[in-house]
Amino acid sequence: MKYVGAHVSASGGVFNAPINATAIKAKAFALFTKNQRQWTAKELDSKTIDKWFEELEKSKIQPKHILPHDSYLINLGHPSEEAREKSLNSFIHEIQRCEILGLDRLNFHPGSHLRKISEEECLDRIALSMNQAIEATKDVKLVIENTAGQGSNLGYKFEHLAYLIDKVEDKSRVGVCIDTCHMFTAGYDIRTKEAYDKTWEEFDRVVGKQFLLGMHINDSKPELGSRVDRHDSLGLGKIGWDAFKYIMNDERMDDIPLILETINEEIWEEEIQALYNLVEN
Repeated sequence: MKYVGAHVSASGGVFNAPINATAIKAKAFALFTKNQRQWTAKELDSKTIDKWFEELEKSKIQPKHILPHDSYLINLGHPSEEAREKSLNSFIHEIQRCEILGLDRLNFHPGSHLRKISEEECLDRIALSMNQAIEATKDVKLVIENTAGQGSNLGYKFEHLAYLIDKVEDKSRVGVCIDTCHMFTAGYDIRTKEAYDKTWEEFDRVVGKQFLLGMHINDSKPELGSRVDRHDSLGLGKIGWDAFKYIMNDERMDDIPLILETINEEIWEEEIQALYNLVEN
C-alpha cells in the first residue's frame, strides 16, 4: 500500500504538522522539527510534546510514514573542521528532537565540498559525521537524500549514496530518500517504462532497494541531466505523469512515506488524490 502526503508547515508548533496533513487528506507527511534556516531552536516543552502526540493520534498517521527534514544550514561534509563540527552538533540535536517526537527517521542532504576539497574527501567527512551522530544517538535512521548535483552538492550519483552507506558502521541506522526531480536532473531518466526500469535496476544494484526509506514526489522544471534543482507541480514539468504512475504501481515504494514538495501547496490535496487514482487494481 502507498502512503502519500506532503511537506506540511509546522509553523506555530510541531503539533500543527499532523493537523495540516489531515487537512489535505494525507496518509504521510514531512516537516521541519525546528526553523530550518536557524542554527538553534527552543527545546521542545512538555506541553508541545503532549499536543504533538495527541494530534498525531488523531491523524492516524504512523511514525514510519513521517519523514522529518533537517536544517538547510547543515553541511556534514564541510571542508572546515570547525564548520563541520557545528553542523554535526546541530544534526545530533535534530536527531534527538526526532527521538523525543517518537519519529524513526531523519532526512538530510549529504553535504557540499564548496570546491575546496575533493569529492572523496567530502564524502569521507560526511560518513565520519554520520558515524559520530549515530554513536551519540539511538534508534533514528539517517536518511540520505539524493541531490540534483547543483553547485558543489554531493549525493547526485547512486555511487555517492552507496559510498556513504558502505562507510556507515551500523547499517541498521542508515537509509535513502529518492527525490524524483533530483534523480531526473542528475541524469536518471524515469519517463518511459524502459527508462524507469533501467534506473531502478541500477539503484537496486548500486545502492540496494532495502535502503529505500522514503521518496520526494516532484516534477521537474529543468531538463534531464541539467543538474539544476527546481521542482514543478505533477504533470506540468519535464518528467510527466507516466513516471508517477510507475511509482504508484511499484511494490518497492510500498509502506514508505511518499512526500510531495511540489510548488503549489494549494493543489496538494488534488495531487495526492491524483496519485492514488493512478493505482491499478
